[in-house]
Amino acid sequence: MRLSAARLYRKTSGSVSGCRPGNRLMLGSVRGLLRVLPHHSIRVLPHRGISHFPPLRMRLIQFQSSGSASHRIGLELDGDKVIDLNAFDPSLPRGMREFLEGGDATLQIAKRALESGQHVLSRSQLSILAPITNPEKVICVGMNYVDHCLEQNVPVPKEPIIFSKFPSSIVGPYDSIVLPAESQEVDWEVELAFVIGKRGKNIKEQDAMEHVAGFTVAHDVSARDWQMRKNGKQWLLGKTFDTFCPLGPALVTKDSVSDPHNLGIRCRVNRNLVQDSNTNQMVFKTEALIAWVSKFVTLNPGDLFLTGTPPGVGVFRKPAVYLKAGDVVECEIDELGLIRNPVG
Repeated sequence: MRLSAARLYRKTSGSVSGCRPGNRLMLGSVRGLLRVLPHHSIRVLPHRGISHFPPLRMRLIQFQSSGSASHRIGLELDGDKVIDLNAFDPSLPRGMREFLEGGDATLQIAKRALESGQHVLSRSQLSILAPITNPEKVICVGMNYVDHCLEQNVPVPKEPIIFSKFPSSIVGPYDSIVLPAESQEVDWEVELAFVIGKRGKNIKEQDAMEHVAGFTVAHDVSARDWQMRKNGKQWLLGKTFDTFCPLGPALVTKDSVSDPHNLGIRCRVNRNLVQDSNTNQMVFKTEALIAWVSKFVTLNPGDLFLTGTPPGVGVFRKPAVYLKAGDVVECEIDELGLIRNPVG
């Protein structure tokens, strides 16, 4: 019997890796008990090139064609094809932030291009960039997974813990993560990210999704020595080295995602599964994060939110494990896709 993608995700998601040896806990969740693996336990799974996603949905990308340095906007199709939106309508902006500032008008053009099936390019001829490269703000959330809090034996936050990365840390879905000479403890963190599509301040939770353009996969690369011990234990410097925010491969519009808060989320290092959870473990969902942050700042199209990581990060393993040159990190979220970044 064939399973639908949504049913398959529900059957395979929900396991958690990363608890300390000798300290196995049974973790509660909305959908049942999560299976706990010891920190040293890493399962090897078959490699998948990309998560399954419904065909012909709105998967916006930024790319460069061969021999060109200029950005273009496209639609990623199922397989090795991309629709060039700027060829379909030359009046469209060539950057994602400007495209989103166009609101529903630019999205309607993209939908017409998708339906037309015209101006199709081979993905192999393109360089795929991060779906948003120049956000005004990169807003990050700490301690936002119940199972990640339990992994550390710390209380679940009562209010969102907010920090930031600089936009200069953003790289594409297949670009290299550069290990800085200043850190010897660089760690992985797979995260669900979303991008703002409509300006707003003091946004109510019930209205928050109106301000979301779509969702994507992010990797919040983290220098733990700078995050946890140096610079007064402020998080910013440890989170924002150059190349510390791989992103992509596509910005999947919100109406193309079945439920952003019930997606399998996982990270592999050298094909070894190190993080494996579900976004239903998020403490503060998309709507709550938008309502909270918009109390303090005006949110603008292109603003990027990273929503926290599940358990299984290297720093809490016994012994701790950190990234080294030659590693390859794959971050994957069901329906959104997979990013693959070599470490050098």
